[in-house]
Amino acid sequence: MELSEEELRMLEQMERALVEEDPKLASTLRGTSFQRAARRRMIVGGVVLVAGIGLLIAAVLFELSAIVQTIVGVLGFVVMLGGAILALTSARNPGVSAPKVRASGRTGFGVVDGGRQHRPSRQRSGTPFMERMEERWRRRRERGF
Repeated sequence: MELSEEELRMLEQMERALVEEDPKLASTLRGTSFQRAARRRMIVGGVVLVAGIGLLIAAVLFELSAIVQTIVGVLGFVVMLGGAILALTSARNPGVSAPKVRASGRTGFGVVDGGRQHRPSRQRSGTPFMERMEERWRRRRERGF
């Protein structure tokens, strides 16, 4: 159900009042600070990953003693792994908590986050996983595959 233009205007006025009264709360509701922090963590993770790769290359290219070469190589691998983990975890989980479902069935803050439409989450069927797999197997055998 769409809102009338007057209702949208009133909601926008309320949003502006909220931003003026408490900009930190409005930023938190929008999630922009979380998104910025996640983007920053991804960039830092990428830089650390490249630094680890550089250490690995340095261990191979430069003529160092075997012990020093091994230590630099292992250190480069650990740094590279840490950077990759940092970048991937911040990309997968940007820190925004899942929106709460309202009584009306809608999720999130529609007006505060720009009025974007939220997709409903994929519903899982009530049947257990193994029963679904057995049903698939039975159908395949009936078709002759």
